[in-house]
Amino acid sequence: MPVLNRIADFAPEMTEWRRDLHAHPELGFEETRTSDIVAAKLAEWGIEVHRGIARTGVVGVLRNGTSSRTIGLRADMDALPMEEMNQFAHRSRNPGKMHGCGHDGHTATLLGAAKYLAETRNFDGTVHFIFQPAEEGGGGGRVMIEEGLFERFPCDQVYGIHNDPSLPLGEAAVVPGTVLAASDRVAITVRGVGGHAARPHTTIDPVMVGAHILVALQALVARRTDPLDSAVLSITQFHAGSASNVIPEVAELKGTVRTLRPETQDMMERLITQVAQSTAAAHEAVAEVTYRRLYPPTVNHPAETERAALAAAKVLGESRVIRQRPPVMGGEDFSFMLLQRPGCFVKMGQKGADKGGVPVHHPEYDFNDEMLPIGASFFATLVEQELPRG
Repeated sequence: MPVLNRIADFAPEMTEWRRDLHAHPELGFEETRTSDIVAAKLAEWGIEVHRGIARTGVVGVLRNGTSSRTIGLRADMDALPMEEMNQFAHRSRNPGKMHGCGHDGHTATLLGAAKYLAETRNFDGTVHFIFQPAEEGGGGGRVMIEEGLFERFPCDQVYGIHNDPSLPLGEAAVVPGTVLAASDRVAITVRGVGGHAARPHTTIDPVMVGAHILVALQALVARRTDPLDSAVLSITQFHAGSASNVIPEVAELKGTVRTLRPETQDMMERLITQVAQSTAAAHEAVAEVTYRRLYPPTVNHPAETERAALAAAKVLGESRVIRQRPPVMGGEDFSFMLLQRPGCFVKMGQKGADKGGVPVHHPEYDFNDEMLPIGASFFATLVEQELPRG
């Protein structure tokens, strides 16, 4: 595949950046070391640096020529609050923190594109390199927008990429329309009456009530959602009690809800509340439900998706660009940027013969460094295509 020669030359350097970031993961809005590195490299290459947007966000501005046209390229920087199980040399050195989604690779990829474009300047216009904090549930993209991202750094178009361990290395999914789901969070607090575990008849057991709620909630997807629609409800946490011989007063359930359509999102919020409260009331307990809408669906704009596909085909070859693919139920706060500006979110394959196939959010995940020059070449090619000289 025609990775740009200059990017291929410094691909080993990009690998060093990526592995250093992987070894020092930082959670959302805490990416101080990461943003220091990003800002220092951008400044080293003569790129104008702006910091402090959404606390730890960084925007690099590179101008060339006389055109007023602008393009935004975005990478996320934050890690996940999870333990890493890998044993390689660049494994996480920060307990309880891990780059389990590849944001270290996304950051290194965009840095590679910035280095190339700063050297070659084979474009006419302005490129905004957007390094965003707190994608993993913190809504850093929304915060950057609220703090004036697109007023301070106007973008005619905006693009992002994400690695995809389910796609072979050298392929990309560039698909118009809805590509990722809305991502919401739900928390249910069940309040009962505590007491001695040997005298359960004198209590109202919130653990048992919580278990009934958990089971009842599964029917919302199986029996209340149109089979031709899509929804996911996953209860991922259940906390209660501190002693084996005490029935606690309170139990807490937490989880995530994913939907593709606003009508389904509304339905899930309404029914989760009804089921939790009604089930609790049937056992003389009380359930309090907090439903937070985090990220809207990620919806690619048709014209910009076609432009991204054209750039991807120049790097990968037309046969390796996937233009039709069903949406997946993951969420992404790049969706906020696509609500404000036309653009496209691209999934780039990273599954090689012997690496890159472990799913994201898995404790043995690692970004495939062979994708770095491919992603950087895509970004650079896209800029040269959309901001042509002459």
